[in-house]
Amino acid sequence: MLDETQIISALAARQIVPDATQRDAIAALVTLLGANGNGHRLKANFARAHQGVYCHGLPGRGKSLVVDTVFELANCRKRRVHFHEFLREMNRRLVNEPRGDDRLGSVSRQWLDGVELLCFDEFHVHDIADAFLMGRFLDTAIGQGTRIVLTSNYAPDTLLSDPEFHERFLPTIEQIKRCFTVIHFDGARDYRFGAEEAARPHFFAPLDPATRDALLDIFVRYEGNETLESTTVSAAGRPLVARAAGAALLWADFENLCVASRSHLDYLDLAEQWHGLILDHVHTEWLAKAHTLQRFIWFVDIFYDRKCALFIASDQPIEAALSGLEGAHDLSRTLSRLAEMRSHGYRNTLDGTAGRVETGATAVQTLAQPY
Repeated sequence: MLDETQIISALAARQIVPDATQRDAIAALVTLLGANGNGHRLKANFARAHQGVYCHGLPGRGKSLVVDTVFELANCRKRRVHFHEFLREMNRRLVNEPRGDDRLGSVSRQWLDGVELLCFDEFHVHDIADAFLMGRFLDTAIGQGTRIVLTSNYAPDTLLSDPEFHERFLPTIEQIKRCFTVIHFDGARDYRFGAEEAARPHFFAPLDPATRDALLDIFVRYEGNETLESTTVSAAGRPLVARAAGAALLWADFENLCVASRSHLDYLDLAEQWHGLILDHVHTEWLAKAHTLQRFIWFVDIFYDRKCALFIASDQPIEAALSGLEGAHDLSRTLSRLAEMRSHGYRNTLDGTAGRVETGATAVQTLAQPY
């Protein structure tokens, strides 16, 4: 059976020693999974028939780290899902669900079929449509006894903060507080900042010939081809003009990916097709537009969740350009994740593909456009 010692040992193998709050979460998760804990003080609190754990706090405090470690070790029928992926699946099912009195409840039960443990990463509710869907889904999951783990940057009481709609989500908030052990990750330090940089840079500025040569070197390293030409790929069924598209790595411009009208569905599709992406020609003044900034945040969230590699070329350092911007949800999480994605410790699916591109893979590359 899973116990706290196993989890702490798994973290130690990655040179991580859990802090006090992370240990609280580990104890609650072990109890949720029905294993024998070590008499931790949270055990008595959890005994009140809670069937979930809600981990919340600022970015980089170790919420996903702890939950993902427990998830990997858990021996049961389990599912881990990110918010955007979940919405896509639910909406696809709803389109095909016959009319009835409770279509959302029916689709929720279908989605949950066979899932004993559900880990829902980056749980958030920003609009009333998502609130209605999530409320019914959680009600269904709790009703049929699914064990649930949620990670979030938001305390339960701050979900759907829009004053016009917040009151309508209060029943779900109260249900979360009643049925979940709520753990506040309140550490002062964002562990993603200050990590050792990757051996090779991932973010480049300014947009000059040296940056273009560095991006070309990255593409050749993974794709093994220097003959470049532009191409058009599919993103959620819609065309996307790219500078290059190899077997593992896509090279595309920021204007086409985030300035143009795109959705999280496009980014999910791209993250499923490629192990990494070169995001080129980022003119940072575009980020001052709320819709563009929100698309960039979705893009980073999805590529981070799928453990894809990300390389960025911008007219000024991307993190400095993002600092202090307003007009979009969850920007602090984006900055935290970008810090990890450029670090030596970021484990991504592109690593290991260099030099192993399949014979006959499409070699497509960039127009000879100078910066």
